[in-house]
Amino acid sequence: MSPRGVAIPDLRERLFAAAERVVARDGAAALTSRAVTEEADCGKGVLHTHFAGLDEFVTELVLDRFARSAREAEQLDGRVGRGGVADNLRDVVLTLLDSLPPGVVGLAMTRPVAALRTREGFRSGAPAFDAIQHSFTAYLRAEQHLGRLAPGADAATIALALVGTVHHLLMTRPQGGGGEDGSAEARDTTERLLSALLGPHTPPTP
Repeated sequence: MSPRGVAIPDLRERLFAAAERVVARDGAAALTSRAVTEEADCGKGVLHTHFAGLDEFVTELVLDRFARSAREAEQLDGRVGRGGVADNLRDVVLTLLDSLPPGVVGLAMTRPVAALRTREGFRSGAPAFDAIQHSFTAYLRAEQHLGRLAPGADAATIALALVGTVHHLLMTRPQGGGGEDGSAEARDTTERLLSALLGPHTPPTP
């Protein structure tokens, strides 16, 4: 355990990662301040020193993970004109599924106060699925401009379908992510969707 009074590097992320492990292993009902600090190997009062309480902690965890996912989606900007369009989108979708653990997505809904504060955060501009959808749309339109996506393709609708699929996979896969079988199923679902959405609108990958 970290010595009393000694600063812990990256404490916020350490507590968030510990909470994810607790929820994945034992379910949302097992998430308590003590469970988080024990999992993080920190002093019992550390969480309440840095957060007003468990509801604020859960709110900040959910908002942080959505913000991280939005940043992952923004990476598509650097892939414009490179690789295959479907391949680029598939890779980012699968990365999003890893960066948004299924237990965390629904965690705030188990705590009414945290749910309210999370919604307030989103209404105040914290990134969520809409930011991810915007990144998908911007990427597809950039590829359209380069001629790698047909002019008749509806970029906004394709992006909406992808975000809807991400949300569905997040809410239906097991708490722990489903292991190799769950990852393979997510990849297969994503590839089939991309084939249906982009197949008529993109040339074959060289």
